[in-house]
Amino acid sequence: MRVTVCDVGPRDGLQNESITLSPAVRAELCDRLVAAGVRAVEAASFVNPRLVPQMAGAEEVIAGAHRPAGAVLSGLVLNERGFERALAAGVDEIHYAFPMTDTFGRRNQNTTVAGGIETSHALVTRAREAGVPITVTLIVAFGCPFEGRVEPAHVLRVAEQVMQAPPDAVLVADTIGVGVPNQARELVRGLRELGATAGGHFHNTRNTGLANAVAALEAGAALLDASAGGTGGCPFAPRATGNIPTEDLVYMLHGMDVPTGIDLEALMDTSRWLAGHLGKELPAMVTRAGDFAPVSGLR
Repeated sequence: MRVTVCDVGPRDGLQNESITLSPAVRAELCDRLVAAGVRAVEAASFVNPRLVPQMAGAEEVIAGAHRPAGAVLSGLVLNERGFERALAAGVDEIHYAFPMTDTFGRRNQNTTVAGGIETSHALVTRAREAGVPITVTLIVAFGCPFEGRVEPAHVLRVAEQVMQAPPDAVLVADTIGVGVPNQARELVRGLRELGATAGGHFHNTRNTGLANAVAALEAGAALLDASAGGTGGCPFAPRATGNIPTEDLVYMLHGMDVPTGIDLEALMDTSRWLAGHLGKELPAMVTRAGDFAPVSGLR
């Protein structure tokens, strides 16, 4: 069993922080993650900087980061304009996300579920023409802060329509951290039955993020998102807190004999470095407690 861990810290991890880090610092964060063995990094979000000022200078982040062989820097886009910016900036992979409820869609990116599906098809077509991989993430796939619980059957109906123009992968995102393992298991299994390479993006708002990651893995997830230090949150989702910490996820995976290729000690050093720039202790527990060699270690 092997899984790709994508660190979304430079994007999702920083987009809701009160301190805005410069593009140069965010590029260095990408470099440090790659140096620790993380081979997939969501480096920037190509959105309107007036709405999300923490993501200003996305092009500078991509230009300033270094990519050794095998490392992939992706950019999040929410529409065709963002896609064009990300492509021009030279990202290795496009990440497109859209919500599973109309209310969140209108507030988050001025769209609806139907509009999100339509944009997904258009972006997959354009990505294929450009020869760039594209992943589609279905956000608020477990619950919405405005419409409440989101049923797995609804998410899978949307995913079925997304798969009419299949992206390289489809992820389900627990944007506000309300999900539990049986939902994660059902959604990932359902995505795989639709023929998708499946993954999960979990937040730890209610302390279920790592449990959901294990359930997703057991159901066949090939991709798991996480954020160095456990930073994160959504500016448009009330009370949403951080992603599952990358170092906590890696410790758990190594202990389960699931290889990641990530150096946990180097990853923890990166988390401490980031905490210094943000001026606060970050939520990750493994960085506080340290590795436990008989359980974990580099794999």
